[in-house]
Amino acid sequence: MYKAFLLVAAAIWGLGTVVIKSTVDEFPPAWLVGVRFTVAGIILGIVMLPRFRKALDLDHLKKGAILGAFLFLSYWANSTGLTDTTASNSAFLTSLYCVIIPFLGWALRGPRPTRFNIAAALVCVAGVGCVSFAGLSGFSLRFGDLITLLSAFFLSLHVLYTAKYARGRDMTLLTVVQFLVAGVLGFGAGLAFEPMPAFASLGLDTWVSLGYLAVFASCIALLLQNFAVAHVDPAPASLFLATESVFGVTFSVLFLGEILTGPLFAGFALIFAGIVISEYLPLRAEKKRRARAMKPQEAETFPFEDDPEREA
Repeated sequence: MYKAFLLVAAAIWGLGTVVIKSTVDEFPPAWLVGVRFTVAGIILGIVMLPRFRKALDLDHLKKGAILGAFLFLSYWANSTGLTDTTASNSAFLTSLYCVIIPFLGWALRGPRPTRFNIAAALVCVAGVGCVSFAGLSGFSLRFGDLITLLSAFFLSLHVLYTAKYARGRDMTLLTVVQFLVAGVLGFGAGLAFEPMPAFASLGLDTWVSLGYLAVFASCIALLLQNFAVAHVDPAPASLFLATESVFGVTFSVLFLGEILTGPLFAGFALIFAGIVISEYLPLRAEKKRRARAMKPQEAETFPFEDDPEREA
């Protein structure tokens, strides 16, 4: 059941990419981020209000504000990128954050990347190369693709600092604070750099899209993920969450009529393989290593369990 929750969350986020793609032409990216996360923060804050009264302090506000800034930068870049690239490209290029994290963490004085991380990076670079050659004009990464890669970088920072700040703090409270901060920054960037949306003339489909992003792609998907990862081992959990990019491409083909060419398909396959190498294989190898380390201890604990002479 918990693995199904992870798949549902991944599917919600995958469809979210399609929803943003179909909305950014009518609703500018920064305003989209502002509305999405402000509404999500208010909803989640009201639902969780009783538990926040004792936990809310200056430390949570500071750390939540930092995470909110990274969240805003990531989603603003992602939404801006979708004005000049396909939803399929966006889904897979954004998922590169899984491969970026080990190297960025090392740059921030974390552990050295493993051989799995290096192999994953090489495979993903090959995948991005295939995506770049998918156009008719030869090698070309469009502005939207480059901005989407920048989004993956900011998302990597968000993940790293979330892991850093989560210990000893109320993660749900941090989530509400960062949602509200990202929303305020979105409105600020919208006022400074983008035209104001014509709210009065927006169609029903745009309001439904905004509601989906705020309620389902922010609140519900996040709660499903947090609930599931407490009951699923990290290795399969990361793999299930990585299917977000696959759902994104599938929904792009179904709802937006996007066409997958041979080079695009090869590129997406390589990027997904890189995610599996980076996220799943190291945890699986560590699990096997621990299992082998336990066997001698078990033999010492039960030295006569399989001894036929002892049984006689």
